[in-house]
Amino acid sequence: MAFYGDTDAQETQEWQDAFDSVLKHMGTERAAFLLEKLYQRAIAKHVPIQRLNTPYLNTVSVEETPAMPGDQDMERRIRALIRWNALAMVLRANKTGDDLGGHLASFASSATLYDVGFNHFFRANSNNFGGDMIYYQGHCAPGIYARSFLEGRLTEEQLSNFRREVGGNGLPSYPHPYLMPDYWQFPTVSMGLGPIMSIYQAHIQKYLMNRGLIKEEDRKVWAYLGDGEMDEPESTGAISLAGREKLDNLIWVVNCNLQRLDGPVRGNGKIIQELESLFRGAGWRVIKVVWGRHWDPLLAKDSTGALKAVMEETVDGEYQRYQVKGGAYTREKFFGKYPEAAELVKDLSDEDIDNLNRGGHDPYKVFAAYAEAMKAKGQPTVILAKTVKGYGLSEEIEAVNKTHQIKKMQIDSLKYVRDRFNLPFTDDKLEELPFYRPSENSPEMKYMKARREALGGYLPARRKESEQLAIPELSVFDAVLKGSAGKEQSTTMVMVRLIASLLKEKAIKDRVVPIVPDEARTFGLEGMFRQLGIYAAHGQKYTPEDQEQLMHYREAKDGHMLQEGINEAGAMSAWAALATSYSTNNLPMIPMYMYYSMFGFQRIGDIAWAAGDAQAQGFLLGATAGRTTLNGEGLQHQDGHSHILANTIPNCVSYDPCFGYELAVIVHDGLQRMYVNQERVFYYLTVMNENYEHPEMPVGAEEGIKRGMYLLQEDEKATVQLMGSGVILREVIKAAKILRDEYQIHSNVWSVTSFNELSRDGMACEEYNRLHPLTEEVKESWVSKQLRGTEGIVVSATDHMRAYSEQIRAYLPDGRPFVALGTDGYGRSDTRANLRSFFGVDAAHIVVATLKKLADEGEVDARLVKDAISNFELDTDRPVAWAPQAHPEVHPVADYKEQSGEEN
Repeated sequence: MAFYGDTDAQETQEWQDAFDSVLKHMGTERAAFLLEKLYQRAIAKHVPIQRLNTPYLNTVSVEETPAMPGDQDMERRIRALIRWNALAMVLRANKTGDDLGGHLASFASSATLYDVGFNHFFRANSNNFGGDMIYYQGHCAPGIYARSFLEGRLTEEQLSNFRREVGGNGLPSYPHPYLMPDYWQFPTVSMGLGPIMSIYQAHIQKYLMNRGLIKEEDRKVWAYLGDGEMDEPESTGAISLAGREKLDNLIWVVNCNLQRLDGPVRGNGKIIQELESLFRGAGWRVIKVVWGRHWDPLLAKDSTGALKAVMEETVDGEYQRYQVKGGAYTREKFFGKYPEAAELVKDLSDEDIDNLNRGGHDPYKVFAAYAEAMKAKGQPTVILAKTVKGYGLSEEIEAVNKTHQIKKMQIDSLKYVRDRFNLPFTDDKLEELPFYRPSENSPEMKYMKARREALGGYLPARRKESEQLAIPELSVFDAVLKGSAGKEQSTTMVMVRLIASLLKEKAIKDRVVPIVPDEARTFGLEGMFRQLGIYAAHGQKYTPEDQEQLMHYREAKDGHMLQEGINEAGAMSAWAALATSYSTNNLPMIPMYMYYSMFGFQRIGDIAWAAGDAQAQGFLLGATAGRTTLNGEGLQHQDGHSHILANTIPNCVSYDPCFGYELAVIVHDGLQRMYVNQERVFYYLTVMNENYEHPEMPVGAEEGIKRGMYLLQEDEKATVQLMGSGVILREVIKAAKILRDEYQIHSNVWSVTSFNELSRDGMACEEYNRLHPLTEEVKESWVSKQLRGTEGIVVSATDHMRAYSEQIRAYLPDGRPFVALGTDGYGRSDTRANLRSFFGVDAAHIVVATLKKLADEGEVDARLVKDAISNFELDTDRPVAWAPQAHPEVHPVADYKEQSGEEN
């Protein structure tokens, strides 16, 4: 190998010859040893050296390239039809002026990458094989649909209704399992989520194998990603896990078309080289597919190294310009940089230079890379494939900065596509944008189906149903249902007891997976370290310092518990992989991920949304929840809004229980709904760290607990209805006693386990009644049913923002007056008592709020409110918690009445 500009080429050749001799006679281990020692010597002598990058060439050499099976002329014809149908689908969606959008350029650049996979590598699920798992790049969905259309799996009507789903026979814009539950496996278009979730999918597959729950079948997790997408923190934030755990079941294919949505990814650098360095440093095997076959003769003749030098020196922004400007420009600016390089192409026409293809568009080079990746042992693999964004869509679209946004094409561009890919359309037909599928007996159809039959069946495909689990009766939680017998404990500890009970149930104990980020001791889960073992891919290679203790730190290759480090996104991705194992492995799992509630939805909400799309099932446990229960921690740790965020995910069922028996009923109901009834929902439960006594479950409370509200304390003389959830329910109970004993005002106390579920129920009833105006059956919300027959104002208090309980205002019977107290604003560091007073959700403020609303309704004298404020010594001049820099504007009563037209 020659190096352009080498000052002593003979010496360089001697060094290379010496190394080749060591390699030949002493083997690879000795060669690697010598290189390592030379590198260490260079570092010790302060020699600046970059060892992570390899030359800007294909990793698989010409000599190592395997013969490619199959009929490549046939595969090219099929690929051309797929390209056309994908193009027509998007153009049709935007032809009528509806501007539904869609993407042309991403799939155009990656069609060969997918086609080689579908024809030769992607194995489907079958009776004797679990199937590969494929994370498709979201913007390439039209191309995947187009292939399925050719295979006869999708109809022309469906393609015509791309991005028109409301009518019932359309196709979603991107991979969405929720919308196509027997087709798409994984949601990927929120960029960055596909990468991290594919890593943890591979991680969980190894976890399940090491625990003996699934068999080793050499299944692969393929993830197709964009080079611009790699800038997302989630894309590369977990790659060290894959390298550390040697996830050789993971193959990433990064489509390096050098462009993101607005322009070059690394216009001033080289994204392939940057990514190679990053992944090699993280322990991945890197396979580069940079140049197509047409470059091979030129590289073989490059005796001076001039061509390779130009390749190394040219930045991505220039490569894009060469692609746009064509052969003559490339001859002058690229090859013309050095006379030796120009000499290599002197006999090539400008058209020949224009046809020098990038590796990602050469099926032979792509096949060689995939075949090499399949051999990987002890390392994850990333394939960096260089492509052209908008490849084949016309000279006006290929590699231009705006190509991602192009959704319409003129007739001349359509003719270009037809002619380039030899499509069977006349000029007059082109404007109709016809879909094309050969006859069932055509060579193309027979070939396509034969290739998929050899690989086990069609893809994408998703399993919707799986086995039911044998969920025990509610009595399994009897110890909790009967109360804490005078002992004080937090609901977090109650939840740990519930998990422990499930881990004793023979039928499901292997399926229950406790997950924590890195605070098991905070949540009281450290007892599971020794009992279950913490999963470690390579076991425990050390003796922990606390070995002699009862609850010592124990890692194991078959460890049951997952502790994912200080990494909420990773832990959530592991949870999602387990929560969809019923689909990917026909193995329903019960993941129970416990974390600081504050570091849940607001940090990993996008992954939670994707989990909902994937129809995950399992439990998310927001521990140390509430704005005031986590005393002392302050602004960054105190959560008062996670339930509002949870409610944005339609199939997330959320509860904020106060007592242990409530938690037990909810967990059992969740197990029944998810693992017996096969409802594709997941549960979010908030649990707290405040210790208090838990009563026995009242008779008849079970239905109300599940529906979201039940009568906890009934007073036959009640003229007020008090509601509470979570720890603040205890403040409501105190307030009821104060109102009765000191003000002779009687109250019913309602435990609201879920304002979210009450709100959803109310909306469902409201919509039904609106759309069925003449029906005799009027549906009534659960809130209205419960309060029907009671009287008086309604006051609610929670440890969450007021909006949480405000949701039910519309569903109160008879327009009942309603006051919602909550913890709007940033948290503070202080005692629980002071925090609850500060946010106005303690018993004193509940009493005052009740008296004030009664005074507004003319039922008590307003002076009673003023006296109560004085008795409780409430600070009436403090800044409001949700806007501490300002006081609310105040108007004198007389001025108000004058403005409103009332007399004094």
